[in-house]
Amino acid sequence: MKITYNPRYNIAYICLQEKTTQVETIQVSEEMNVDVAPDGSIYGIELLNANRQLAADRQGKLIVVNEALGESTEIKLAL
Repeated sequence: MKITYNPRYNIAYICLQEKTTQVETIQVSEEMNVDVAPDGSIYGIELLNANRQLAADRQGKLIVVNEALGESTEIKLAL
């Protein structure tokens, strides 16, 4: 899994697996699109207005936690 964030447009993309086939983008809401393969596999999730969608804290950070390894990473988001 890979999460990318574009601060210029405030868009995040959660890539669950690399696209190996044509996908259909389904608009779930005004702020979320999901890329789905013909077999129903979800390839990725696009978040518009990402800092709000990812619930950035008041300091403008997203904290990603890997609970299995007990590690965390902070990503600065545009406010």
